[in-house]
Amino acid sequence: MSEASIPDRLAAAAPTRREHVPLAILYMVGATLMFAGSSAASKWLVATYPIGEVLFTRTAVALATLALFILPQTGLAVFRTRRLHHHAMRSLSQGFSQTFLMIAFSMMPLAGAIAINFSSPLFATLVSALLLKETVGLTRWSVLLVGFLGVLVVANPGSETFQIGALFALANAVLYGSVTAAVRGMTATESAETLTLYQLTLLTGLFALFLPFGWITPTAADAGLILFNGVANAVGQYWWTRALHLAPASAVTPFFYLSLVWASILGFAVWGEVPTMSLVIGSAVVVASGLFLLWREAVARQAVGESARE
Repeated sequence: MSEASIPDRLAAAAPTRREHVPLAILYMVGATLMFAGSSAASKWLVATYPIGEVLFTRTAVALATLALFILPQTGLAVFRTRRLHHHAMRSLSQGFSQTFLMIAFSMMPLAGAIAINFSSPLFATLVSALLLKETVGLTRWSVLLVGFLGVLVVANPGSETFQIGALFALANAVLYGSVTAAVRGMTATESAETLTLYQLTLLTGLFALFLPFGWITPTAADAGLILFNGVANAVGQYWWTRALHLAPASAVTPFFYLSLVWASILGFAVWGEVPTMSLVIGSAVVVASGLFLLWREAVARQAVGESARE
């Protein structure tokens, strides 16, 4: 799953543009399919190949795919930035985040890991309150608490293996949410192309450091799956960005939760993972909490806009 929040923040900071909501929704739905497919491919691959190898190949293929589309239009100017250290810190955090998520994929059902990952907006709000001193009222604190309880329901601590995998998924969500809050200001000066290419370039270099600790030459079939994994990740990133450029986040972000539906279908079709009642209930709580926070932010932005016009 990759950097969904970055285009979201870019869209919020971008100037007013002509909106195409139906097309944006199609892009978002397509992105969820790509992300779910990439997550399923990663889960399949980590059963045979070292986690570092799966992370490196996915990121390297995604980088090559997007570079083929972006660089002919922008040239190397896309790498011009005055915030290199921010890109580096963001990529380092994302490196740990994606590693934790990959470990979670290897230890628990696909839908469960993705459901817990959906709690990252809750932690982004929490970090914004604690570190960025943003005002969080009683209602939002209550939503954060309810959302975290939903995570605990999904984690289902009754099964030891599932509990350990859930801890890694939760660590990913916490770190990913923290990164979302920390890089909020970057979208004011950095384009989506710059953010994406820097992220993939630095992550590819970071994950290359894992390769000496384990490498298994893939079979022809698995090489095709590795290629699909990276391309799906890259296409998902691009379609997500397009969706947020064509419509307000409040109009398209709710469709991102379709990832959980696709993950449940893939988990059952490939691994025979039948969604448990705790997964269904906990996921519903986490998704509802995230959607409520999204609605609250949309209302707050609208209120600020109306105030500015008066």
